[in-house]
Amino acid sequence: MSLIRSNKEDAIRISIWSGPRNISTAMMRSFGSRPECQAVDEPFYAYYLAKTGLRHPMYEEVIASQPTDWRVVAKSLNAPLAPGSMLYIKHMTHHMTPEVDLSSFQGHRNCFLIRDPKRVIVSYAAKWDRIATEDIGIKRQLEIFRTLEKLTGQTPVVVEAEDILKRPEATLKKLCAALDIPWRKEMLSWQKGRHAEDGAWAAHWYASVEETTGFAPYEERQVELKPDLMDLLAEQLPFYEELRSHKI
Repeated sequence: MSLIRSNKEDAIRISIWSGPRNISTAMMRSFGSRPECQAVDEPFYAYYLAKTGLRHPMYEEVIASQPTDWRVVAKSLNAPLAPGSMLYIKHMTHHMTPEVDLSSFQGHRNCFLIRDPKRVIVSYAAKWDRIATEDIGIKRQLEIFRTLEKLTGQTPVVVEAEDILKRPEATLKKLCAALDIPWRKEMLSWQKGRHAEDGAWAAHWYASVEETTGFAPYEERQVELKPDLMDLLAEQLPFYEELRSHKI
């Protein structure tokens, strides 16, 4: 893994690339607790729904809440920032259709948040009837990883969700070092409830995280996959394992 180095006075943009049901909102809470950091929640969601026509929960609210042109979104994410500030962008990889120019993120510090696909599939299936490779985003996550590696000449940072849940402080310190940002203890806790940066879809998806004030003590939970989802799991494993080979 290549560590990221830059001028300490520069504003920092951190793009975190995740699939759904993968502690991505908790991570947004964690980084959003840093005093210098502004968080952005899934800025390409409205674009994705408009492009695909998928009728996700709260479709109308999502479409109304964000620009539906990916170019407008990318331009806003690269707008000038105050020196010393930080922009944390929570991406869902399946929102990034092939037409999106990934060079828009060439100057960002890119990090890939991965999770055991079995746990992703079980969690996603509990919230939404349709589930396919395109929905859970692990294949697309690997495609974006490879593209950004070529564009930047650096291997992006990869961090595993279970490592954060088991050892929050140690893993977040390691992640901050890999992103070349200072560790801040504020990242371990946050205010309960809805946050200003939460997307319009929070009412449907964020009930659990809204009850939290930090990373809870880890509890090992066994998950069982329905037989009709076993082929879907098998399809994801090679993508996940390749990404996992790069984790910090």
